[in-house]
Amino acid sequence: MKKMKKFISLCIIAAMSFALLSFLSGCGDDSNTIVVCNWGEYICDVNEDEFFDVIEKFTEETGIKVEYEVAETNETLYTSLKSGAVDYDVIFPSDYMVEQLISENMLAELDFDNIPNFANIMDEFKNPDYDPTNSYSVPYFWGTVGIVYNEKLVDEEIDSWDDLWTDKYPNMILMFDNPRDAFAIAENKLGYSMNTTDENEIRAAAEELKKQKFNYVMDEFFTLMPSEGAAIGVYYAGDYLFVAEENEDLKFVRPESGTNVFNDAMCVPATSTKKDLAEQFINYMLRADVGLCNTEYLGYSTPNQAVYDLLDEETKNNEIAYPEIQDNWEYFRLLPEETNALMRELWNEIKVENQ
Repeated sequence: MKKMKKFISLCIIAAMSFALLSFLSGCGDDSNTIVVCNWGEYICDVNEDEFFDVIEKFTEETGIKVEYEVAETNETLYTSLKSGAVDYDVIFPSDYMVEQLISENMLAELDFDNIPNFANIMDEFKNPDYDPTNSYSVPYFWGTVGIVYNEKLVDEEIDSWDDLWTDKYPNMILMFDNPRDAFAIAENKLGYSMNTTDENEIRAAAEELKKQKFNYVMDEFFTLMPSEGAAIGVYYAGDYLFVAEENEDLKFVRPESGTNVFNDAMCVPATSTKKDLAEQFINYMLRADVGLCNTEYLGYSTPNQAVYDLLDEETKNNEIAYPEIQDNWEYFRLLPEETNALMRELWNEIKVENQ
């Protein structure tokens, strides 16, 4: 029995020693590692032709390792940050979410001495409404939302949000799997602002969404649309350009009634303990060659003048990527918490009825 206890004690000591060594080793590695959370298919991650793996190149040049994670929506990103589930160092929230994170003191104020490439950002993208002093965010990409459809599968003209509410293509119509985007489409369809706070209008939008049995997706769009697993869907212009290279039958249209125009930004959460490394990463992402790689690979619209100057004329004149912003296109703004709570409640009802 004593021998057994001694054996167990030795095992415990060995295990504790191993754990301590692992912890110390991990701390050493961790001190030079940042955790980056971005959206799906939103960075160049291949080494082929003129493209390079942006993360891999950053590590090669700086020695800073990157743990790269993906969030599906702004809301899931917010939940992760709020719960403290993950300690991110760089995040890529959209405009209205940047505004919310600032209002809740969840972002670190940036030291732009560490981000000299911010000078590359076009003036029209500086000091946006969601970050008026440009203290907490750096523009990454911008774009618009529209309808993507397969003209081989769809036999009529598509030009309105109303066209999503059809019974011709059962289980073949894609809708955003997040309340902010989905409600916005229904609101615009009904003639309301995409930023409405009117309870009756929001409830009416929810009832409108319940009328159609959509296939609610986010990153699944990248497989369903090009593989003809869907006939019609709503998504972002940059992602349309990405999947259109796989299927030439895919087309894109912005409804004349209006749409959402958005900015996505790079930010550092207030909880980050590696702000200097995070700012080094942001500065790298603003570099002309890195920005060009991301822009040409993804198809999204760049707010970076140094990158834009390197684009070919065909890309610069592409109306899908670089449209003239219309008066009835809306940027999402931060909504009151009671409005967000109502949307979440109604969203749960919509998803239950859609099952």
